[in-house]
Amino acid sequence: MRPNWFVGLAVDGDGWFASVPEPPRGLRRFHPDDLHFTVAFLGAVDEAQALAAWSVLTESVDFAVTLGTVVPMGPKRRYSALSAMVGEGREPLEAWMRRWQAPLLEAAGAAPPRHGVKAHCTLARPMRRASDAARTAGLRWAEALEVGHVRVRLDEVALYTWDDERRTRLFRKVRTR
Repeated sequence: MRPNWFVGLAVDGDGWFASVPEPPRGLRRFHPDDLHFTVAFLGAVDEAQALAAWSVLTESVDFAVTLGTVVPMGPKRRYSALSAMVGEGREPLEAWMRRWQAPLLEAAGAAPPRHGVKAHCTLARPMRRASDAARTAGLRWAEALEVGHVRVRLDEVALYTWDDERRTRLFRKVRTR
């Protein structure tokens, strides 16, 4: 199976993420080093295509945002992720993401986005065979999280792909700026 690639803004999970309680059984909490805001999901392109996209991105980043409400992403009953939306700083962050998304996708020969830009940081995902009860418990877990006080600095952009050992970490950074 060919791994997926994406360009994202790395989120420093040190400190604040340790205070986020473990999600219910059937959900997988992200490793602190996997936290990010996706700028462009390139999909199952090859490494050369991913590096071609990376070469297009020449601008550095420096945003300070607060996290907001944790919501399900995807269909409500079969959501694919529980993610913190951006509170303060959303508009300039999403404008920057919109400016770079299309050129990155085009350079990689990837499909255009199916949805508009929505700045979010995924904290947990349901496992493939999560039951409806586990998903419901996940929604209650997300509603109870209080991360609106968390302020993160987004000053590192990275090219990510799957981690070789996915039991602990899902992603690895191939290039950073």
